[in-house]
Amino acid sequence: QIQLVESGGGLVQAGGSLRLSCAASGRTTRSHVMGWFRQAPGKEREFVAAITWSGDSTHYADSVKGRFTISINNANNTGFLQMNSLKSEDTAVYTCAADRISSVVAARLSRNFGSWGQGAQVTVSS
Repeated sequence: QIQLVESGGGLVQAGGSLRLSCAASGRTTRSHVMGWFRQAPGKEREFVAAITWSGDSTHYADSVKGRFTISINNANNTGFLQMNSLKSEDTAVYTCAADRISSVVAARLSRNFGSWGQGAQVTVSS
């Protein structure tokens, strides 16, 4: 089991930027994928982005493509979600997840992840 600890949420004005971090501990391999999901009040959890542990493959939800960037420092097992040009509709609790998954596309399904962080609130004011 991998333990995940997030940091970096907060309040930002529309058009601003935030960066989320996700520190992983435990046994990770190059077969692992880190994903980010978000859940807004009254809505279902939705996929945001995913990256292979090697960092060589990424995948994004259409709603964040071109604005968000996922990355990973596999030397210290920390993943990042850089969020630019934030909109009010990006307001949600953001949670990172990790597991051994066959591809970043398969990472769109939250049920493929067994390890989850505690979540970080991101609030974008308009």
